[in-house]
Amino acid sequence: MKKVSVVIPCRNEKDFIEACIESVAAADYPEELLEIIVCDGMSDDGTAAILENICKRLPILKVVINEKKITPVARNIGIKNSTGEYILIFDAHAEMAPGYIIENVMILESHPEVWCSGGLWKNCYTNNLSKNIARAMSSSFGVGNAYFRTGRGSGYTDTVGMPMYRKEVFSKTGLFDEALIRNQDDEFNYRLEKAGGRIWLTLDTSVNYYVRPSWRKLFRQYYEYGYWKVYVNRKHRAVTTLRQLVPLFFVIFLAQSVIQSFIIWRVSNFNLFVLLLYVAISLGSAVKFSNNPKDVLQIMYSFFLLHFSYGCGYAKGILDFLLLRRKPSVN
Repeated sequence: MKKVSVVIPCRNEKDFIEACIESVAAADYPEELLEIIVCDGMSDDGTAAILENICKRLPILKVVINEKKITPVARNIGIKNSTGEYILIFDAHAEMAPGYIIENVMILESHPEVWCSGGLWKNCYTNNLSKNIARAMSSSFGVGNAYFRTGRGSGYTDTVGMPMYRKEVFSKTGLFDEALIRNQDDEFNYRLEKAGGRIWLTLDTSVNYYVRPSWRKLFRQYYEYGYWKVYVNRKHRAVTTLRQLVPLFFVIFLAQSVIQSFIIWRVSNFNLFVLLLYVAISLGSAVKFSNNPKDVLQIMYSFFLLHFSYGCGYAKGILDFLLLRRKPSVN
């Protein structure tokens, strides 16, 4: 077996970072072939003290400082400081199953065409609202064909969460784009596939990922996903996945429906049919998770936020990056 470097970007994660690191250290993989690199973005919530204490009892942990405080920079710092032949990019908001590392190593070692591998995300929660947000994010109606979230099946895919890469991949494709606040994985994996590599999703192992515990945070997260996706499209002069366009069309439809209703003082039959169809599909998808009316309504609203926020972000991205030709800013 080969050495694995687990790179964990981190900023103000005092509630999650210790459990995250402990899950990596407890993985079914030889300790002498494992290193953990936490790239801390100048945390000011007590995370730094927690990391200092863990370092005293866990020799395989190394902490490096990310002065720019953004995720792609943290990833690149971790990669540059790594000594492993495989690089696992892990999230501080997550905990891995014991077999996560060995399962992905076995895939990479047995499939030379696969340059990147990852497992299933199991969305976790800290309260009832986040539980229903997690349910929405586990539904194909909520997140489309993001199979690492929905668990549709093992096989080739276009992206995975918590990816493990062969280290030599970075010499072929370059590092993560540091201009991107979001969508670093999608953009990098697009380059990976253009260079001839393949990506594999396995459902034989998983990570527990703690979702945003509020609708405000969920809206911001998916707004930024949509916004930065347009920059990725501009960079590569291509729409990287067709599913990214669906929320934009949804927002355009809602906008024209509102404008039309003010002009003719009623909702057209076609618009009403589409809206009712959306509500019906949303309701049918929600009741698969719960029969409790409050839960169903929260799941349905989470669906709406996932679609609306991403679509609004995408529309703003079109304005900024395509029409006004603005440069990306990390501020």
